[in-house]
Amino acid sequence: MGRHVTPKKSLGQHFLADAGIARKIAGSLTGHGNYGIVLEVGPGTGMLSRQLMEIDGFRWYGMDVDRESIAALREKHPEMASRIIHADFLRCDFPALFGQEPLALIGNFPYNISSQIVFKLLENRHQVPEMVGMFQKEVALRIASPPGSKVYGILSVLTQAFYRVELLFHVGPHVFVPPPRVDSTVIRCRRKENYHLGCNEKLFFSVVKTAFNQRRKTLRNSLRGMQLPWESLPSHLPGERPEQLGVDDFVLITRQLPSRPPLGE
Repeated sequence: MGRHVTPKKSLGQHFLADAGIARKIAGSLTGHGNYGIVLEVGPGTGMLSRQLMEIDGFRWYGMDVDRESIAALREKHPEMASRIIHADFLRCDFPALFGQEPLALIGNFPYNISSQIVFKLLENRHQVPEMVGMFQKEVALRIASPPGSKVYGILSVLTQAFYRVELLFHVGPHVFVPPPRVDSTVIRCRRKENYHLGCNEKLFFSVVKTAFNQRRKTLRNSLRGMQLPWESLPSHLPGERPEQLGVDDFVLITRQLPSRPPLGE
């Protein structure tokens, strides 16, 4: 009998307990971008891990901050022990672990850090062509939301700037231990063929965040501190609110700002 792992509220753990759902999540990987490595974030009890390990052509790695989960996984899968990493995903250095090799991210993501996981994906977009993940339904809808929606925001614009987002399927609380108080949704993000925006991307992030931090204001007011030459932009833009703008609009605005060399590039 294997080691028992107790779900920890402090880590936002809700362990997937349905092998059929795990199979469906694993089967949602497409190989887009020709990656060979699949990194599972928060494998927990290994329900999804077992499905991923059986996929030919992918080298599975699992990363968890929970020592108890790591010990149980290593005991259950000694042949995979070297690929089970005890680390904080939000702080991990992809090139230090995997060199420059492309990889996919996958997981039943802890809901308390799900937005941070998306930002980590975006930070490493050059190395991650695909992500399949289980999110709280509300967060998944926000990531996939089109302009004009009440839930369209920073996560929507930044993710959709670089990835094509698909809502795959919804999941009820009953497939988890313990059951969360919310519904969940699995999404797939596949990196765009041309994921370079043609503008200073660090500045693009800053423009989007600044605009949505005062989302009730018009762009002329929310971006006042950036001293934009509004006369060089389409006449309707100054009076728009951020949720009315698509990715291309934010790129257009960014191009009008004084060029700054991208930090760290």
